[in-house]
Amino acid sequence: MLRVGMLTSGGDCQSLNATMRGIVKTLDANCKKDVEFYGFQDGYRGLMYGNYRVMKAPDFSGLLTRGGTILGTSRTPFKQIDEPMPDGLEKVPAMKKMYKKLKLDCLCVLGGNGSLKTANRLSEEGLNVIGLPKTIDNDTWGTDMTFGFPSAIDIATKAVDDIHTTASSHGRVFVIEIMGHKVGWIPLYAGVAGGADVILIPEIPYDLDNVLKAIDQRVKNGARFAIVVVAEGAKSKEEAALTKKQYKKLLAARTEPSIAYVLADQIAERSGREVRVAIPGHTQRGGSPSAYDRVFATQCGVEAARGILEGASGFMVAQVGGKMCRVPLADIAGKLKMVDPESDLVREARALGISFGDE
Repeated sequence: MLRVGMLTSGGDCQSLNATMRGIVKTLDANCKKDVEFYGFQDGYRGLMYGNYRVMKAPDFSGLLTRGGTILGTSRTPFKQIDEPMPDGLEKVPAMKKMYKKLKLDCLCVLGGNGSLKTANRLSEEGLNVIGLPKTIDNDTWGTDMTFGFPSAIDIATKAVDDIHTTASSHGRVFVIEIMGHKVGWIPLYAGVAGGADVILIPEIPYDLDNVLKAIDQRVKNGARFAIVVVAEGAKSKEEAALTKKQYKKLLAARTEPSIAYVLADQIAERSGREVRVAIPGHTQRGGSPSAYDRVFATQCGVEAARGILEGASGFMVAQVGGKMCRVPLADIAGKLKMVDPESDLVREARALGISFGDE
């Protein structure tokens, strides 16, 4: 009997079920032994407390198009991994104990940066762990792509597309806030795909004067409206110069709901133009996975299953240069993949006339 544990940890995304399906179908079709799957409920919390479902291959039928996660998810911050739970339960010892109690041969962790740091910790503790790169933010180190990202781009791009007609009709400036707290992959791709005039991301601090200049130039060129796409974690040059403590204090003192409202108020006050805010929010995590996302998620699941069949572990499934590969968990844990301000896409966006607010 081959016993495989699976859990989905951190923020949800559209392709978690499709990835698990890829693991299960590959093992079911290629393993010579009977396979039993243990689906832990609500992420690492399920592994700690022994909340799991014993599952078979038919339980994963029909999941290719279903968003979210049938196992549920929760956040277990890595920086608190050695702190006991409120009831006194020691997290890492409890997870190790449950893994051994169920006699698991491998644990598949579908998660982003924090979840994969915990996966690496469990691997260092002697458990057979395989990581799969889940995050709409595409900020996981060691892979060109994460599942969830393609679907989030599609949804964010549609939001930008849909705003164009109302912005044009009323001759307004629209500030569209796209998910991206620490990195700007989604707003960058959605902004380019949706024809934004200004894209503001955390990796490129902006100057409000340059944002206003870009809007003015668009109007001078005969346009009735302007689209500003801003990442939720975008910073002005003044904010980027602050210490982490000072920046947190600034955020705590804000009365506006988010950066989009701050920026909209500033643009309206300085330019005298009519400005509106649009925030697609958690719709970017929801719904069915896109076709591209389904394919990539399936590839990730297949590669993880191949590793299990080979008796390999301690790696994260990745795609580098268009090819599926395996990257040691120890090499990616704790690292964040940022947008390179000198990357091809940023340079090409600038060539189109898109402003990043820095020049």
